[in-house]
Amino acid sequence: MGNTTFKGPVRSINGFDSIAVNSTTGAETTKFSVDASGNATVTGTLAVTGATTITGAVKAKRSVVKTWEAAGAISETLSIADSGAIVLIHGTLDNVITLPAAATATEGAYFDFLVTTAVGSGKTTTIVIPTVTGSTFLAQTQLAAGTAANPVITNAGDTFTFVAGSGIGSRCRITCITAVTGGKQVWMASSVGTPISTVG
Repeated sequence: MGNTTFKGPVRSINGFDSIAVNSTTGAETTKFSVDASGNATVTGTLAVTGATTITGAVKAKRSVVKTWEAAGAISETLSIADSGAIVLIHGTLDNVITLPAAATATEGAYFDFLVTTAVGSGKTTTIVIPTVTGSTFLAQTQLAAGTAANPVITNAGDTFTFVAGSGIGSRCRITCITAVTGGKQVWMASSVGTPISTVG
């Protein structure tokens, strides 16, 4: 059947379903539905180009990335699809967390990093921007306990480090503010920990 175009509204008393049919088995899968009460369910990606107004409660859960919560030394790269995630860190051995490569879609991406097992003696967990000339962190790092100290502002360096001894609960939020496809990235970082984290 071809496309059907209506000039007036399409009305239904008992809701509306958009389905896909498996060409082999004939099985039907509902992809989009609106029930009789106006509740909508979307199984695919919802793309909105205009303004969105929400008057009711917004219910959502953040994802939790546990790649670096294993006991071994792990070097992996975060996916841009994980933006907004909480990244857990087991700091017993050296870890390297590489941020996503530069692309226009990277701007605005952010991650929260949380140490759940203290960083071991002589060990570090580093968060690195892929090496491109001009890439840097704009960071504010702060000491959580011990001798009082003002926050440290750093605007040079592509490696953020949870240093040896960083305790459970040390944390950092990192947000991409500039990303040139195939080029440099600038990430804003705000951290608190004991000892104080570094950027270099």
